[in-house]
Amino acid sequence: MADITITRPEDARECYRHKALRQAGYDDGEVVMGDAIINLHADEHRKRRRLENRLFRRDTFFSYERELFPEIIEKTVRPYLDQGKADLVDFGHQLMMNLAAATAGVDRPMGTAEETFRLYAYMMNFIEAATLAFFTGDKEAKRQEIQEAMEAFDAEFLEEGIARRKELLAEFEAGNLTEEELPRDVLMILLRNQDKIPMNRESLRREIAFYLLAGAHTSATAFNRVIHNVFKWIEDHPEDIERAYNDRLFLQRATHESIRLQPSSPTAARWALEDIDLKSGIKIVKGDRVVIDLETVNRDKELFGEDAEEFNPDRELPDGAAPWGLSFGQGMHACIGQDLAIGLVFSPDETEENHLFGLVPVAVQTMFLNGCQPDPNNPPEMDDSTTRPYFGKYPVVFID
Repeated sequence: MADITITRPEDARECYRHKALRQAGYDDGEVVMGDAIINLHADEHRKRRRLENRLFRRDTFFSYERELFPEIIEKTVRPYLDQGKADLVDFGHQLMMNLAAATAGVDRPMGTAEETFRLYAYMMNFIEAATLAFFTGDKEAKRQEIQEAMEAFDAEFLEEGIARRKELLAEFEAGNLTEEELPRDVLMILLRNQDKIPMNRESLRREIAFYLLAGAHTSATAFNRVIHNVFKWIEDHPEDIERAYNDRLFLQRATHESIRLQPSSPTAARWALEDIDLKSGIKIVKGDRVVIDLETVNRDKELFGEDAEEFNPDRELPDGAAPWGLSFGQGMHACIGQDLAIGLVFSPDETEENHLFGLVPVAVQTMFLNGCQPDPNNPPEMDDSTTRPYFGKYPVVFID
């Protein structure tokens, strides 16, 4: 058994789409990721994906972006605007958690700050499960801590949410509610289709925890990095300061470029279920672990130009090249929430009114519209609890 590292875009695309390569990125995080959709393979994955795709449609995303998310963003950012400062790491996770909770189906009955902080603590435990392979401390103790957090999360947030949705489904089936009156979230989809894909309580818990952590962590990481990259771009291109503060399309392109250069997960891993010969001649033996080096793949100079390692939101791309590279994967495990997170590439026949920007660019623009700037007295610091390149803190101030 060997590790096979993939560094070329064409090989990466073939690996992503190969049916004999199974997810291998979260083997240490089974306490949350065990039978979540990201870890399923073949027919099991296909059935779950087909079911949840009913929610992850562009018309639903458009409704979220225009109707649901603005109020959540305003409520989350307001206390920080009143203080005149924020830490992007904590704020970004809180904001994206609130947005992800609405999508996953985690109800917030009290709506208090204390409730937010408790949910935030649970979510940070779930994130540690997804990145446990890179944890620098006692992994077994951390795994037990995460399991306890899962059970407490279920009792506090999930139990009542399940009961409420079952009551709503009964009312719907009795003809007392319309389709439009049912919650549009993952939990409702799963409960409504238990006859097709039955899931026990532990599996439901893991799936909702996964959607909470995936929606929050990857988006929060991107949110922080986009703002950091735009700050640096403005330093080198002061003529673009107005674009940064007023042009949402510019910020969407900055988001795509940031995710290309700094994918939330810098590698993707797969186990080989059989011997495989890639078209390029690379031989993979059954049992090998295939590691797709996304940071190298996404900086391919043939695709992205001689300055492929530099941040450039005005980058011109050849036909067929995604501006975010392969950061969202392809094939059966392509990110189900990609369009929700970063929207669609703007087309010349569109207008901004009918364009899907994505929640990360929308959240980033909210910060810039409120005069977000780096705190001159508190420089950012990296997170030393993980080997991944995450910011540990990133202080900013809001200038009128």
